[in-house]
Amino acid sequence: MQLSAAPYEERLTAPRSWWLISLLVGVSLALIMLPFGTLPLLGGLVGGTAAAAVMASAYGSVRIRVVNGALIAGEAKIPLSALGDAEVLDAEEARAWRTHKADTRAFLLLRAYIPTALRVEVTDPEDPTPYLYLSTREPERLAEALRTGREAAA
Repeated sequence: MQLSAAPYEERLTAPRSWWLISLLVGVSLALIMLPFGTLPLLGGLVGGTAAAAVMASAYGSVRIRVVNGALIAGEAKIPLSALGDAEVLDAEEARAWRTHKADTRAFLLLRAYIPTALRVEVTDPEDPTPYLYLSTREPERLAEALRTGREAAA
C-alpha cells in the first residue's frame, strides 16, 4: 500500500514559558484568596494554575497534518488538489503576511509564538480563499509534504 502524501504532522504547542505563567496565575489567585484563609488560598493556587494550564494546552493543541491527499490545519480540511504553490516565510516575511500584506479573505492558522510560516495558494475557483497562512516550526518540511502529496495524487 502506497501512501498518498509524505507523512507530516505538527502540533503547534505553546512555549514552555506559558506553563510558568500558568503557575504564576495560580500564585496570583492564591494571593487574592489569602485573606479568606488557608483552604481558599490552596484552592486558588490549584484552581488558578489548572485553569491557566488548560487554556495554554487548548491553545497549543492545534495540529497541521498532511494525510490521505488532504491538508488538515486546525478545523480546516483542504484537498491537496485545491492547493497551489507553497511559499516558505521567514520571521520577517511571516510578520508582513500577518499584518500589512494580509488579505481578509485568507485562512490564517496563526500562532504568534511561532515566528516562521508557510503561505499556500488556493487554486480552487469555487473557493473565495486566496491563500492559507500556516504558522509552522518546519515550513520547508511542510512545503515538501504538500508537494510530494500533490505529485502522488497526480
